[in-house]
Amino acid sequence: MTKRKLKDLELAIENACSYSQYQEACIEHDLLSGAQEWKDTEACDLYDYKLIRKRVNRIRDAKEKKDSAGLMFILHEGIHGNLGNIANPKLSNHARIGTKKLIEEFLDEVCSAMAFIYNANEDEVDFYDKLAFFEETSHAFGQSCLMLSGGAGLGFFHAGVIRALTEHDLLPNVVSGASAGSIMAALIATRTDEELLETLTAKSIYERFQNWGIWKGLFKDSFLDSTNLENALIELFDLTTFEEAYKKTGRHVTVTVSPADLHQYSRLLNARTSPNAIITQAVRASCAIPYIFEPVSLKAKNQAGEVVTYIPNRKFADGSVMADMPFNRLARLYGVNHSIVSQTNPLAVPFLSRTKKHSNGLFALTKRHFTKMLKSNSVYACDVMESMVSGKTAKMGIHKIRSIIDQQYVGDINVMPARGVENLKHLLSNPTLESIEKLITTAERATWRQLELIERSTRISKTFQSYLKSLREQEQEKLHFEHQVRVGQR
Repeated sequence: MTKRKLKDLELAIENACSYSQYQEACIEHDLLSGAQEWKDTEACDLYDYKLIRKRVNRIRDAKEKKDSAGLMFILHEGIHGNLGNIANPKLSNHARIGTKKLIEEFLDEVCSAMAFIYNANEDEVDFYDKLAFFEETSHAFGQSCLMLSGGAGLGFFHAGVIRALTEHDLLPNVVSGASAGSIMAALIATRTDEELLETLTAKSIYERFQNWGIWKGLFKDSFLDSTNLENALIELFDLTTFEEAYKKTGRHVTVTVSPADLHQYSRLLNARTSPNAIITQAVRASCAIPYIFEPVSLKAKNQAGEVVTYIPNRKFADGSVMADMPFNRLARLYGVNHSIVSQTNPLAVPFLSRTKKHSNGLFALTKRHFTKMLKSNSVYACDVMESMVSGKTAKMGIHKIRSIIDQQYVGDINVMPARGVENLKHLLSNPTLESIEKLITTAERATWRQLELIERSTRISKTFQSYLKSLREQEQEKLHFEHQVRVGQR
């Protein structure tokens, strides 16, 4: 009877029509399978439960004593994303949803402590000491990013991922997009949450991208005519710059582009590195798959608001060739230390694991070591060949292949379409309304399986960012008031 009920619940999980249905079936499955009992038990060799329990008790004691300074010390002392190994992915393998109750308690207590400090009176904690605490601790803790890969027509899968994250208020503030992912990243940059949900529907996407590729023929500068794609991008983004988009939404969005010549590195275009660059041209360049679309020059607005060439004499192409997942550079720019990846790159998707399990058996260890060795040797072989050939075209081709091999295509949390030959038909074909609907639905379901983990992984950083934003707004009000007082005294 129990086995039959579990199978029924697994079927309900697989065919859930909404996240609430999915969540309800998962909770019931955990109760019946014994996973809930595992979650309620603190002791486990997968994390340092004694350290976490002590930290929870220290925070509670400080709150009971109304010791704001003590709470600041505790949080400043050692709060990070993997304290006591609580981010161990194996902790998410024992239940359909959720993890150890103690870890949930810890996250709740940390967020509660932040609220206590934020609400402390100025006679307890000076305003500027409070602001400094949130700035320093938030920076030290870091934040999450969302990276959207390339994938040509399969990239419409990202729309479902973004919808699911937006609906549950889990969309990170730092986002990057390459190739097809750059279109979705630019939408995030230029739309509020409400506008995003209105735009990221199958009908809206189909109306704009139903004929994104028009065949030009062989022996041309590119196989496809980009006119329709360019028109769709102009309709969506017009002449908006990265800085203008940031002022509207406050999101740190990056579009990656690759150079169309040698001796250049990929570029990350965003409100910090290229504030005046025009998003439309950045996305168009990032979508310029080699030989499919011709590379383009970037555009920007000058001080007079006129559109001018950005980085003259240089053309740029597909961002996923050299910077599909630019995690390290995002880390330097924005203090990112955790990544959520929506991965549709056809060069990576067939070879990546869909499960959260990470085997430590002898065969698995040998396989991982052999894979790393093969990757290293392939990069070395490309370097040797590039140094031996003399033709510019040959060097460029080898250099691009090296970049593709040498990249990292996964993050801390990964959302991917299921493996299947049918994915190939999405790559370079024009979509139908039904195909886009199916991709979005598939992506939403794939994201549901990760939502609880994403929420848990981002809860502290989002709470830090929320209080920090509010304190900075209060600071501006204080400075404005002080300025008015000084002006009035003259």
